[in-house]
Amino acid sequence: MKIAVIDGYSTGRLLVSALRDRGARCVHVRSSPDMPEYFTRAFDASDYTELLDGGGDPAELARILAASGVDRVVAGTESGVILADTLTHLMGLPGNRVETLAARRDKQAMADTASAAGVAVPRGRRFEEADAAAAWFEAGGLTEAVVKPPNSAGTDNVRFCRSVDEVRDACKSVLCADNLYGQPNTAVLVQERVHGVEYYANTVSHDGVHRFAELWRYTKRAGSVGHPVYDYEEPVPADSAEAAPLLGFVTAALDALGIVSGAAHTEVMTTARGPVLIETGARLGGGTAPAVVEKYAGVSQTSLLADTLLAPERLAAFRDTAVSWSGALRNVALINPAAGIAGPLDWTERLRELPTLVHLAHGVAPGRHLPATSDLINSPGYVYLAAEDPAEVERDYRALRALEEDGLYT
Repeated sequence: MKIAVIDGYSTGRLLVSALRDRGARCVHVRSSPDMPEYFTRAFDASDYTELLDGGGDPAELARILAASGVDRVVAGTESGVILADTLTHLMGLPGNRVETLAARRDKQAMADTASAAGVAVPRGRRFEEADAAAAWFEAGGLTEAVVKPPNSAGTDNVRFCRSVDEVRDACKSVLCADNLYGQPNTAVLVQERVHGVEYYANTVSHDGVHRFAELWRYTKRAGSVGHPVYDYEEPVPADSAEAAPLLGFVTAALDALGIVSGAAHTEVMTTARGPVLIETGARLGGGTAPAVVEKYAGVSQTSLLADTLLAPERLAAFRDTAVSWSGALRNVALINPAAGIAGPLDWTERLRELPTLVHLAHGVAPGRHLPATSDLINSPGYVYLAAEDPAEVERDYRALRALEEDGLYT
């Protein structure tokens, strides 16, 4: 089988590895020649039989891929979503509904489309001027807002705001910046800040059937200048009482956004008024090590997507509520508390001495400036901690944070 991967960066690299292990051949298509180095630094062209440029006419690219014998097209990361869904439509391959294409990338269109289908979303609006956004915040009687780019990912330029001036300043910062993928922000999204417990669901779908490969509970903390930063994530069994209100809600959100065949990463806040959709990406979740997840759960979103791409009937037989997590597992984002020059990488050995550490991933380069962590891009990396006893995981988590406060990275 031959599969085209659009922007095979981030978790897309691991998907390609899983597909190749299963005997598939992969073609890489880059949606833009200007992808930031954060994504491309680990790209390996030898993983692919062909390398194509997707910046031209999609219809011509669809013709080339069809002539090459491509059987499926999939997005490797968020930047590939629009082109992947466009190509599946043009080629008549399993994919997502073209009518809701914009709603799978633009967060305001996403909220409007989901809300129209009865899915709860935060109150919000898209603006092209900071003053207009600040005026809307003030007139709406909001006490807190979230300001973010409409077309990005992670916590890129996301700000929590509590005043008109903070909203205005945050909007100006977004409007004068590029998003995570190097594209200028021509607009800014301002939404009410909803409070509760935040989760994300990593799903795989085919022909309108949705399955939950992974469900995780987020813990975030306030970083510098009002930025939320990832702290850690813990898995939630799909058959648990905690998961029960999320499963139907996420399924309804996927249907509303036209996700029919492929992966999705959906973030939900459970609030006093019930679940509220934060956003959905029509692609694999990022910042994960599928091999670790598979070791402790038997399956990952990446492995389930690879299986489904090659043999769709496997998805119907998959029972998400039968997934059982062994022991305690925590995915911990590394946080650099103060900017400085990165020192030698001997800190990695110090972390590996933590008894529960089972995986470490980082992108720190010695001698380079390392900013204080304010988003996904400038986090030093992440680790997985695992043990039978949750208290041991908590102990090593606290030890890690203490090392960071003592200047671990600089």
